[in-house]
Amino acid sequence: MSYNIQNIYGRAEGTYSVEMVIIVKNIIAAVWLDTFSAWVDKIDGWVWGLPLVAAIFFVGILLTLALRFRHIANLFHAFESIFKGEKSHKGEISAFGALCTALSATVGTGNIVGVATAVGTGGPGALFWMEVSAFFGMATKYAEGLLAVKYREVLPDGRVLGGPFYYIEKGLGPKWKPLGVVFALFGVCVGLFGIGTISQVHGITSAVQGFSKAVGFGSDICFDVFGVSYSLPVILSGLVVTICTALVIIGGLKRISFVSSVVVPVMAIIYVGVCLVVLIANITKIPEAIAVIVRAAFDPQAVMGGAIGSMFIAVQRGVARGIFSNEAGLGSAPIAAAAAKTNEPARQGLVCMTGTFIDTIVICSMTGLVIVITGAWSPELKLEGVNITAEAFRRAFAFAGSWSGIASSFMLMSSLSLFAFTTILGWNYYSEKCLEYLVGSNRRRIVNVFRILYVLMIFIGPYFTLSAVWGISDIANGLMAFPNLVALVLLLPVTIKVSKDYFNSQAKAASDAEA
Repeated sequence: MSYNIQNIYGRAEGTYSVEMVIIVKNIIAAVWLDTFSAWVDKIDGWVWGLPLVAAIFFVGILLTLALRFRHIANLFHAFESIFKGEKSHKGEISAFGALCTALSATVGTGNIVGVATAVGTGGPGALFWMEVSAFFGMATKYAEGLLAVKYREVLPDGRVLGGPFYYIEKGLGPKWKPLGVVFALFGVCVGLFGIGTISQVHGITSAVQGFSKAVGFGSDICFDVFGVSYSLPVILSGLVVTICTALVIIGGLKRISFVSSVVVPVMAIIYVGVCLVVLIANITKIPEAIAVIVRAAFDPQAVMGGAIGSMFIAVQRGVARGIFSNEAGLGSAPIAAAAAKTNEPARQGLVCMTGTFIDTIVICSMTGLVIVITGAWSPELKLEGVNITAEAFRRAFAFAGSWSGIASSFMLMSSLSLFAFTTILGWNYYSEKCLEYLVGSNRRRIVNVFRILYVLMIFIGPYFTLSAVWGISDIANGLMAFPNLVALVLLLPVTIKVSKDYFNSQAKAASDAEA
């Protein structure tokens, strides 16, 4: 076969083979993709670089000091408030339901893959700085939840709209509305094109693929999809996730809240339980592991060797991965907090704060300790990401002999699948609320079309290349934080006043009860 290239006068200049044309097209496509990926990586580095990490860290410290640690002193009361209902008709779901909806988006692959990435690239010391960022991030989450309830809008039909876009517009004034619009735009993009859909379903299908290889079932049965060969487990698991997602999100917030209220506690308890079994079995190694973590936080070279590791890398990796996991400062959690049935903004702020405690200080710490105790983080192993976690659990299940690989693969598959699926549900709710803010709460047809598109992205998600997708979603997610952080700082006097009134009323109530 041949292909004629003609000049502008229509005369044939020469004859080239189709194969040559295809080669040239492939070269052009490869160069374009490399250039595009390079720019995505560069912008991602700018967004998630030192300025954003430092800004979120700074706001957390500022809020902690401004609140005089009173939110931390009320941590027990915060957990008590999760299950203690209020006699209020405002709101759509219980405080527990709002927390589980928020946790469904935060407790995800970051607790398994994110921790491994932080420890693998920043050393064990990154875990220490992850905990430090979570400690100050609790104040950030508290302020977000408080402002979300204070400035939310309750519609005549009982539905609630709230989040950073509302406390930006209503708290700072109408002239600040463009900042709220920017936040909402990025929120829709993150939910539809990145963290909410493609990356999560891809993580689920990859975990199922890994387990099928471990047990030797179905991984060798392949089909062509979009011209590329995919295994049967990937295709089937993608279809199952798509169907389950459609069935849940069609029911709206209450169904998402119901599913999250069941799945999130169960998956967290199971995962933490398995980690506890590993830690109890290695209880004598825990003090040494904690010593290694603390020492590596301030002197990584003493632990990782002179040629590897620096304190700056440990801090950056730990803080960045901690923020990515618990989302303190990004502005996503207050969207769910606004829907809680409560009349007390500060009370819901405390409930919202417990999400960071559960996500990072409990679950991420468990994962990190298992990785450090088993030595799976060691640079000599040259492992990255989820492979570090997989190796940690494989070593932990070594007593199972030849079944250790299957046991660890099943553990990762079940955990990643549940974590990622609830993240899909949580981000669907977040991005829908951002869309409602942009188009108006009465444009239900647009929201319904968005739901169809959301399910479609889940369906095609397993067949995407993840490198650029993760980069784009990271950028949009990071850019959400800037408008939110500006609002948190400018509305600090409001947070302090509402908090002071609430904590004083609680102290007075306790004093009267004792009298």
